[in-house]
Amino acid sequence: MLFDVDGTLIDSQHMITAAMGRAFAARGRPVPSRADTLGVVGLSLDVAMARLLGRPEIDDDARDLSAAYKDAFFDLRTSSDHQEPLYPGAREALDALSARDDVILGLATGKSMRGVRAILDLHGLHGRFATLQTADGNPSKPHPGMIHVALAETGVTPDRAVIVGDTTYDVEMAGAAGIAAIGVSWGYHAEAALTRAGAAAVLPHWDRLMPTLDDLFDW
Repeated sequence: MLFDVDGTLIDSQHMITAAMGRAFAARGRPVPSRADTLGVVGLSLDVAMARLLGRPEIDDDARDLSAAYKDAFFDLRTSSDHQEPLYPGAREALDALSARDDVILGLATGKSMRGVRAILDLHGLHGRFATLQTADGNPSKPHPGMIHVALAETGVTPDRAVIVGDTTYDVEMAGAAGIAAIGVSWGYHAEAALTRAGAAAVLPHWDRLMPTLDDLFDW
């Protein structure tokens, strides 16, 4: 069972929008709107920056903004005004799944490994995830590379795998890899968009995860 991070497990929107604003301002560029910024969450950073710039490909400007964003995000992480809390119910859902001996957990995120480690440190989540797939070593979502590597590392077959995510990128990645996808309603893409992209279900709250899994899988 794979989880996206931003917009799924953690509420990082304030950090992301603040860091994006600082990065664009530092490079003398118009700051993208909140909607545009949250619309690219889930993509690898260089890809997201190219999209915000309206560029068809990653170029030096996109890479430069990525570097500025990383610097801004690192600075903000030490600020008490900008934090990345777990969504209500997320820890309880992870606790319930971690207690099962028939479930293997993993992460598949557009964050860097440094960002993932910081989240695991912040919320005491080390040791729960058997595979950590990040933007550092994989193509950007919705390419299925993250899922392919996660399945290979854990020995799980596609028919026994599912990803939980808040964006169409997660759902499309799942479809490309041949696994199931469950959306969440509290993230950065609309429920209708997740359903159109192929999500088997969209959770209104974390307490609906286990019943939804019961519907999808014969445990």
